[in-house]
Amino acid sequence: MYQYNEQDQTLINARVEQYRDQTRRFLAGEIPDEEFRGLRLMNGLYIQRQAPMLRIAVPYGQMNSVQLRKLADITRKYDKNYAHFTTRSNVQLNWPKLEEVPDILAELAEVQMHAIQTSGNCLRNTTTDHFAGISPEEIEDPRPWCEIIRQWTTLHPEFAYMPRKFKIAVTGGPEDRAASQVHDIGLHMVKNDAGEVGFEVLVGGGLGRTPVIGKLIREFLPKRDLLSYLEAILRVYNLNGRRDNKYKARIKILVNAMGIEEFRNRVEAEWEINREGELALTDDYIAKLKGYFTPPPYAADAVDGLSVLENQLEDNAEFRAWYERNTRVHKVAGYRAVVISLKPHLKPPGDITDVQLDAVADLADTFNFGEIRSTHDQNLVFAHVAAGDLYTLWQSLRDLNLARANIGTLTDMIVCPGFDFCSLANAHTLGVAEQINEKFDDLDYLYDIGDIKLNMSGCINACAHHHVAHIGILGVDKGGEDYYQITLGGSSREDASLGKIIGKSVPQAEVADTVEKILHVYVDNRLEEERFIETVRRIGLAPFKERVYAPVN
Repeated sequence: MYQYNEQDQTLINARVEQYRDQTRRFLAGEIPDEEFRGLRLMNGLYIQRQAPMLRIAVPYGQMNSVQLRKLADITRKYDKNYAHFTTRSNVQLNWPKLEEVPDILAELAEVQMHAIQTSGNCLRNTTTDHFAGISPEEIEDPRPWCEIIRQWTTLHPEFAYMPRKFKIAVTGGPEDRAASQVHDIGLHMVKNDAGEVGFEVLVGGGLGRTPVIGKLIREFLPKRDLLSYLEAILRVYNLNGRRDNKYKARIKILVNAMGIEEFRNRVEAEWEINREGELALTDDYIAKLKGYFTPPPYAADAVDGLSVLENQLEDNAEFRAWYERNTRVHKVAGYRAVVISLKPHLKPPGDITDVQLDAVADLADTFNFGEIRSTHDQNLVFAHVAAGDLYTLWQSLRDLNLARANIGTLTDMIVCPGFDFCSLANAHTLGVAEQINEKFDDLDYLYDIGDIKLNMSGCINACAHHHVAHIGILGVDKGGEDYYQITLGGSSREDASLGKIIGKSVPQAEVADTVEKILHVYVDNRLEEERFIETVRRIGLAPFKERVYAPVN
């Protein structure tokens, strides 16, 4: 992973001291609330329903064991002994004291972490595939390109106060595990007819009040032109995006208003001005950044563990279920990627305790070259586990309550914190997630149902990406009571689509029962080997709507 140089460290340390002074002056009454709001947001601090919330950056989801131990220690010293992973692969603390945030940032800086640009109308954390660098299907590891973007965007003076927040995602091949098509910019690594590797560029995707799938703006962008082209897009947006109405300020609104052809023409014209300037990437610079993402020292005899693994899978059904659901193929023979489920039964999705953080750091050192990745769907990944170590790792994770074999199933839910924590939320989410977990606690049933993505947001801001879930749940407030709107048929993968509302919202007590009715329709209508999303697309919404809203006899 990327390591700070002296300039990086000096910059982060200076930012900490700057914010420490700003906080001191605010608490002394020298800075008014409205002025301090912008300052704290640029340092990742929100004021939420119960307490301040600090969002810590995890660039493209990459961490090491030292950083994870620091997060554990910070939760003990400054919070309530747990942290929460988000859909941008970042980490949130839900209970820090405002006056102690500068101390937290100072401790983060000790391990090359920060909270810069995790909030506010700026360029946010660039995300990517959590299997980057190990997927057999990828064209090229996208992480160096995420780092190039990160270095360019951090504290970029021209784009510090844009019309609205701005998010970029990069994928390394045909599979999209980063929800790139619902980002302000989605970058897909592709090959042209000459066999050269570059980027397909999408623009204007996003969720929230106006969900939109991104539109193709350029089929092939040479690598050297990445930053100059991104800058052209951002300049067109910065100059033309609305600032009078925050609900119409995202780039998706501008692209829709202009039309993709006119927007493309303006970007191309802007790009021609600076295409050959200082942002043109040299081969030496690209090679330097790629040098931070070399493969770990894989064991040459790792394949020898495959025969042992085969026997362990045969002898232990529980381990075999975990292996089948929570591990993925690796491009190096003898290794697997392991997904650590942060969705234990009846626990808030995405949460992890200080004890678990410390233990995962130790396990990463033992089994995964000290590396940990956070994912778009609120889990963790060990990307390089030898086959012969899988059984021992599974036992350790099971003891930590981190081995629930539910990855890709209904209970592997993306869920925002909802009304319990968020000041923007209209409805609770954590209690509904618990209700669904109680209803669907039979793993054999979940495995029979197969791959289903269920996402639940507590408000229309869609932090949990409910629009692009196979089953999406949106909490709404009706006269002070929680109700939930259901959508079906969404996807955030390479076949991206927006879910459609099946009918009127249902009360909180009926959400799990409604999901059960939807699943019954799927089971009654699915063809052999047909996934839930495929059945929904084939038969349409009518059968689901009829079952859900059928009168009770």
